[in-house]
Amino acid sequence: MGEPRIIVHDAATLAAVGREGAVERVLPLHERLWASAALRKAVLLLALGLIWEIYARQLDNPLLFPTLSETLSAMVERTRDGTLPLRAWTSLRVLFTGYGIGIALAAILTVLAISTRLGTDLLETLTAMFNPLPAIALLPLALIWFGLGSGSVVFVLIHSVLWAVALNTHSGFLGVSQTLRMVGRNYGLRGLPYVLRILVPAAFPSILTGLKIGWAFAWRTLIAAELVFGVSSGQGGLGWFIFENRNVLDIPAVFAGLLTVIVIGLVVENLVFRVIERRTVRRWGVHS
Repeated sequence: MGEPRIIVHDAATLAAVGREGAVERVLPLHERLWASAALRKAVLLLALGLIWEIYARQLDNPLLFPTLSETLSAMVERTRDGTLPLRAWTSLRVLFTGYGIGIALAAILTVLAISTRLGTDLLETLTAMFNPLPAIALLPLALIWFGLGSGSVVFVLIHSVLWAVALNTHSGFLGVSQTLRMVGRNYGLRGLPYVLRILVPAAFPSILTGLKIGWAFAWRTLIAAELVFGVSSGQGGLGWFIFENRNVLDIPAVFAGLLTVIVIGLVVENLVFRVIERRTVRRWGVHS
């Protein structure tokens, strides 16, 4: 493999290099490195971490704002003793349950909406009623209906996921061109095969956006719900970990819990969804 090359389209540069009989040039090392999105994001994270460390040292109040080094030290310590991994897994297990059920219900509602006028009316009515309702407002009802434990948390997670995924999926389906729809019908596709083979690939950018929004809503709702349900039932993940350490004024551990929440979010966004996008949207050549 040779050096990465780029074709130069600038007229002045073409005139200059044309005399030497070449229209290509090798990119300098710093330009090739800066072209990497992962490297740019890593630099931004390092800069934010440096700002955090400098500000906390100038503030000099660990009970108010610990330094990044203190937070990382607490994070490493709680990881070694197994506390953070266990709490993170507890949160993720509940999250996957609510997220999966929410996606399944959104798929059912969207297929009904795209198939019948009554289904469209049902989806539009339900989303107008429940989408503006914050999931956290359902916590008292969830306690009454499902009692203390993970069932109540799963209920509010389903609410936070369902409407975002359903709305984006339905919007994506409506945006599919009539040409693709006619192609599917000409091949005799009807019902679920028509949805899976024609509508889903064409609308997948919108579907993926809905999945990302649903994930973000669910992750936020889960941590907030655990701050309540974890305290009530003695069961909980990262939200309970944060609340528990706040009560004993172990602020570096509180920040370690918050940092763990951020790290998991970054991993899901930049690895999981990025891989899905690369293997679907980019491979299929569809764009939102």
